[in-house]
Amino acid sequence: MDLVPALDEPLKKVLGPPTAKAMAEHLGLHTVGDLLHHYPRRYEERGQLTHLADLPMDEHVTVVAQVADARLHTFASAKAPRGKGQRLEVTLTDGNGRLQLVFFGSGVHKPHKELLPGTRAMFSGKVSLFNRKLQLAHPAYELLRADGEGAGEAVESWAGSLIPIYPATAKLESWKIGKAVQVLLDSRAEEEALDPLPESLRAGRGLVTLPEALRGIHRPRTKADIDTARARLKWDEAFVLQVALARRRHADSQLAATPRVPREDGLLAAFDDRLPFTLTDGQRKVSKEIFDDLATDHPMHRLLQGEVGSGKTMVALRAMLAVVDAGGQAAMLAPTEVLAQQHHRSIVEMMGELAEGGMLGGAADATKVVLLTGSMGAAARRHALLDLATGEAGVVIGTHALIEDKVQFHDLGLVVVDEQHRFGVEQRDALRGKGKQPPHLLVMTATPIPRTVAMTVFGDLETSVLDQLPAGRSPIASHVVPAADKPHFLARAWERVREEAENGHQAYVVCPRIGDDDEPGTAKKGAARKSAEDEAEKRPPLAVLEVADQLAKGPLQGLAVEVLHGRMHPDDKDAVMRRFAAGDTDVLVATTVIEVGVNVPNATAMVIMDADRFGVSQLHQLRGRVGRGSAPGLCLLVTEMPEASPARQRLGAVAATLDGFELSRIDLEQRREGDVLGQAQSGARSSLRVLAVIEDEEIIAEARQEATALVTTTPDLTHLPALHTALDALLDQEREQYLEKG
Repeated sequence: MDLVPALDEPLKKVLGPPTAKAMAEHLGLHTVGDLLHHYPRRYEERGQLTHLADLPMDEHVTVVAQVADARLHTFASAKAPRGKGQRLEVTLTDGNGRLQLVFFGSGVHKPHKELLPGTRAMFSGKVSLFNRKLQLAHPAYELLRADGEGAGEAVESWAGSLIPIYPATAKLESWKIGKAVQVLLDSRAEEEALDPLPESLRAGRGLVTLPEALRGIHRPRTKADIDTARARLKWDEAFVLQVALARRRHADSQLAATPRVPREDGLLAAFDDRLPFTLTDGQRKVSKEIFDDLATDHPMHRLLQGEVGSGKTMVALRAMLAVVDAGGQAAMLAPTEVLAQQHHRSIVEMMGELAEGGMLGGAADATKVVLLTGSMGAAARRHALLDLATGEAGVVIGTHALIEDKVQFHDLGLVVVDEQHRFGVEQRDALRGKGKQPPHLLVMTATPIPRTVAMTVFGDLETSVLDQLPAGRSPIASHVVPAADKPHFLARAWERVREEAENGHQAYVVCPRIGDDDEPGTAKKGAARKSAEDEAEKRPPLAVLEVADQLAKGPLQGLAVEVLHGRMHPDDKDAVMRRFAAGDTDVLVATTVIEVGVNVPNATAMVIMDADRFGVSQLHQLRGRVGRGSAPGLCLLVTEMPEASPARQRLGAVAATLDGFELSRIDLEQRREGDVLGQAQSGARSSLRVLAVIEDEEIIAEARQEATALVTTTPDLTHLPALHTALDALLDQEREQYLEKG
């Protein structure tokens, strides 16, 4: 009997060097185990045809279709001036839609003989548009027979009625991957698969064994086989990931930290007495969760998330003041200088004389609130560093300048990270390393995230949710402005901006790029767009400098129009923001630097140009800059995309709801989930092959419970070597660090 190949055996030993090389280069598959875990994307039923109308533009596809017509044309060309050039046009059908194939030159002979009307085959290639028709140029193909007989060796792999379609590339078609998988299955490689699930869990949940699941997903006889296999493999992914996160939480709970309990009549109490409003019930509840954590002797790791404008900064500030009360220091890490300055300004305003520690007129319980950014002058910077080292400053707000080696804290007790995903892991880790003991950590997200994403992306953090808006906030009306279809709608949008300004209010105009000499494609952030024919996509995104100039000379002539973008000097940015906050500027034309944390209650209108170039959560975040006062807000999403396009549907979804949790679900579905462990925000590559973060909420929640129970009783997992192996595979070095430092 032949030896069964081990899962870590290189593919070149089993499949031969050429195939193994192609698998490694084009799909990142190196071992037998890698290939067994490269699952089919979908399945075609023998005798049924792929729905051709839904094929995505510019993507590599595999379709099962029938030849309706094949014509050979001769033509004159530079290479064949006497009319000897040949072009074969083959029309495929699925019974309704049609797809054109084209072959040129010497590539026409074989398909001309084989692709006769009535022939069925699998075709693989990149979808393009030619003369407004969908086309595959020079596709690879593999013939199929309806009865499954005599169509060459390929059909041996598809003896069942279900044909697996694998994620493939131009250099490695789906059926070649299928044949390679068949070689492994014929050698019973799947029987070597180590099962990461504890046997009691697998049996208790009625899941099939791992070898059965691998056979079922690659060579299903029925649709039920696929469902059974996927259910099992989803559990593997959810459970291994949740065990990794549970171990991280367990390790954190073993670390020592200084408990920070505020004095009853200290700085926090004095601050609360000053507030001109009452906290919402949600703010009180979340504050209690945070204060309970701060009072323990191991470090808090908490995620504070919630609706745009729900008052997260207020909750974070109260936590910082509680730590200062208890003798420690608190640092807030902001992603941009604009936001750091904005936070510093608003915190100093809210605290009043309580922020004037060590100064004449400062209150008895006051502390010093300092700002530290990379662009500060040398003298101001030296002063700030001294205040931190001596403990004179209880609160510091800064950018990544806070994590430089020179920055020393007297006693760092709490780190607040605003807008977590904008920071590299190393940056958060470096700041946490500045405490005498690990400081408490509070992470704030700008937009809400679904519960299951919190359980996966932020699974090593406890979660607090603020879903209640402060009283007095006004509703925001949102509308899509189809500038290409209805130019008069855009003219009306500028009239509305003028009306807001004449009523004493202010407006933002947001553009995807700065202008002048920046890159034309800078702002295509995650918008999923497929239609290559749309003119709206061919031109560069609209730019701040040009739009501001056009508005000041045109529809908004006479109003005070200013610009704000990331390339400006920090002092200039700060001056622009101050003038806007003071009401001296009517219209601020800006890039997404205003996306987070900018708080000007008098700003009531926002016009987002080329709105289709932004992601769903980003649009919701931008919209949150208006409607922050008592006057109603207005957000206009300007686009030139046609009505039926996916981009217009996304914008329609944003306009239809103010519910950030609902929009975050849509955003996640748009982005194909991303690698939830890696730092990438978009979903080109995912460690989750079958688990869908949104759809599989129940499995993720149950896997988290099982993982927590297991790690609580046996944190070292000594009796589960297969689970150890699976964890090692999941947590390659880069991801291990990501979890370590989360």
